[in-house]
Amino acid sequence: MRFNLPNLLTWARILAIPFLLGVFYFPLGLEEQTKNLIATLLFLGAAMTDWFDGWLARRWNQTSAFGAFLDPVADKLMVCAAVVALIDMDRVGPLVGIIIVGREITISALREWMAEMGARKSVAVNWLGKAKTIAQMVAIPFLLYYGTVWDGLIDTRVWGYWLMVIAATLTFLSMVYYLAQAAPELRRGA
Repeated sequence: MRFNLPNLLTWARILAIPFLLGVFYFPLGLEEQTKNLIATLLFLGAAMTDWFDGWLARRWNQTSAFGAFLDPVADKLMVCAAVVALIDMDRVGPLVGIIIVGREITISALREWMAEMGARKSVAVNWLGKAKTIAQMVAIPFLLYYGTVWDGLIDTRVWGYWLMVIAATLTFLSMVYYLAQAAPELRRGA
């Protein structure tokens, strides 16, 4: 395991998860909107490290197999933890959670299996998976904040709801796409 700034930023994203959840579940004596704001800022900070750690790793030539493994794991843990908390707070429906968490588990397992078969490229990240990630990374902060901004001009509850519907749809479609891409290899290796 290599310790460099990109990998440390990825670890920071994982370590932010208990703080994100603690804002809502640890008795801090904070008002609801303050909790929402802190959780939103934590999530946004973690999301920014996702982009920044990859950029740094490529720029400084510090890419590693461990970093390539850890980065998507950190993303999935952060998104799944936030989605489960949003379900618990009744801001996201359980079906959305099942779609998002189920897709992440399914595609992670599929990629591992395809790698063992020497066919990992058949389930390489594509534009649909990236669009799914962007939709989730926008919808989740809106639902964490769960209020209005700019003097009531934007209601993040409404925008977050519809963005999460889009995210769940893209999540499902990306799962179908990756499974279809892997189907020929799965038939040969089964």
